[in-house]
Amino acid sequence: MANVVDLICYPVKGCAGTSTSGALLTPAGLAHDRSFMVISEDGIFRTQRRHPRLALIRPAISTDGTRLTLDATRGADGAEGTGRFGTLCLDVTTSAPRRDVDLFGTVFQGIDQGDEAAAWLSEFLGAPSRLVRVPPEHDRITDGLTPGPSGYADSSAVHLLSRASLALLNQRLAERGAPALPMNRFRPNIVVDSDWAAVPHSEDRGRRISIGGAELGYAKLAVRCAVTLVEQEAGARRGPEPLRTLATYRRAASGGVVFGAKFSVITPGKLSVGDEVVIQEWGDADL
Repeated sequence: MANVVDLICYPVKGCAGTSTSGALLTPAGLAHDRSFMVISEDGIFRTQRRHPRLALIRPAISTDGTRLTLDATRGADGAEGTGRFGTLCLDVTTSAPRRDVDLFGTVFQGIDQGDEAAAWLSEFLGAPSRLVRVPPEHDRITDGLTPGPSGYADSSAVHLLSRASLALLNQRLAERGAPALPMNRFRPNIVVDSDWAAVPHSEDRGRRISIGGAELGYAKLAVRCAVTLVEQEAGARRGPEPLRTLATYRRAASGGVVFGAKFSVITPGKLSVGDEVVIQEWGDADL
């Protein structure tokens, strides 16, 4: 068997994640995961690809989703913006007017969280920015072998990765004289370990997975981008790894390099670290 060894929620897309010992798995992923998003003034989502300092913002969301806290810290490289950066506490609104937001060229709706959040983010990122929340009526369905609801995640609601896959990558990095990388470079929601998960990239072949009373359906492999080049603790880009090494053995036939797998939620439920992870149905890897 395999077990959950970490659960990570990212309340604000592109910002730091928070590990938790237990989380509710909703139809759109872990509760509150990617339910907020930083956007430009014209509504285009901000990402660590262009704004790596997003990684230095540590959000915390109350259980009922009514209170959001943003805490900013200085990067390990000493980088910082101008002015004050402490902790910003916001009362989340779901009644403010909706506005158009652009996520990879597709227009969705977002609820603007006000001028105080906008001013704090704009100053910290050094670019005019606003914060929006997924509206209750958000009905986005992502594609893949198992389509499913998703908030502001890049694609499917849940990203699952095994420790064995990271161990193999770090072994290959070492062979090239590069340092090992931590799991947070890949920003997974569920990290698994042991038994079937001891074989690198076994998660690629799981088509239906049960965890506790919840069930996931495989959607697609996770195509990796320049966000993996960002050192999360520093909020700064450190290229060219891991993309250079992944390209030597993890290039998908459809293009791009892949690492980890994306899943949709079939049956919601409560997840906890230590839960058994059972593959109910296997398939062939998409490589």
